[in-house]
Amino acid sequence: MEFRTAIAQIDSRVGDLKNNVAHHEEFIDKALRQKASLIVFPELSLTGYTLRDLAWEIALDLEHDPVLDTLKKRSKRISIVLGCVESGRNHGIYNSAVFLEDGAIKHVHRKIYPPTYGMFEEGRYFSRGTAVRAFDSKLGRFGVLVCEDFWHLSLPYLLTMDGAEVLMCLTASPTRVGGDREDLTNARINHEHHRTYARLLSSYVLFSNRVGFEDGVNFWGGSVVTGPSGEHVAKAKYFEEDLIVSILTSQEVQRARRFSRHLLDEDPVIVRETLTRMKSPRRRKS
Repeated sequence: MEFRTAIAQIDSRVGDLKNNVAHHEEFIDKALRQKASLIVFPELSLTGYTLRDLAWEIALDLEHDPVLDTLKKRSKRISIVLGCVESGRNHGIYNSAVFLEDGAIKHVHRKIYPPTYGMFEEGRYFSRGTAVRAFDSKLGRFGVLVCEDFWHLSLPYLLTMDGAEVLMCLTASPTRVGGDREDLTNARINHEHHRTYARLLSSYVLFSNRVGFEDGVNFWGGSVVTGPSGEHVAKAKYFEEDLIVSILTSQEVQRARRFSRHLLDEDPVIVRETLTRMKSPRRRKS
């Protein structure tokens, strides 16, 4: 694995699929000019975030909806990760991350933990995903999560145990403050979070956060590429659209995992057996 990746930190218009697709194409062209082989967009990048009941109207049937056709064509030149509202075969509505490559959809992750606390109300409008897995791309083996998923220790761990060398997190992280503060508490906490996962899992972490205003909420940006030793390789601006590009290589993952063997020595059998014991009917009755 060795390739150039781009993170597209963009603003999206709520419910305006046509405009948002065109905006994706604009940033894809910028990434291609910088010779990137992968571009990662934020959570719900095709639709905007504060959708509420509008989510029903703009949910995409990923197998048949023509909205993705132009982006599928672009994926013959560059692999694309984007966020959208998915209409499932069971008629559930999902906050999903979609991986496009070679003109086709190669992987879909449905957000497992849509939050309903504080300013969040996703749980009222989205069904929960029920599975997480790593997947193979022509560029390497990846894992994709959506925002709140990344705050649950088990999911990045499972993706890494499933062979992922690159963890991607599509996010729409808001703040109620204005754009004149550089040292945002929310940004600091998230960036510490990324460094911790990258170091403990000896993997790249790609964090793509959106910018812009919706319904009185300000999205702060600050997208980052974090290397497998926990260092920030590239960082985007706060509160502005931006495109950052970095080189990812398996050699850096190899070096991190061999230098500090905690991931190589990890025993998932112990985890499985302990969870089985904890969840057994006999234990629940005791």
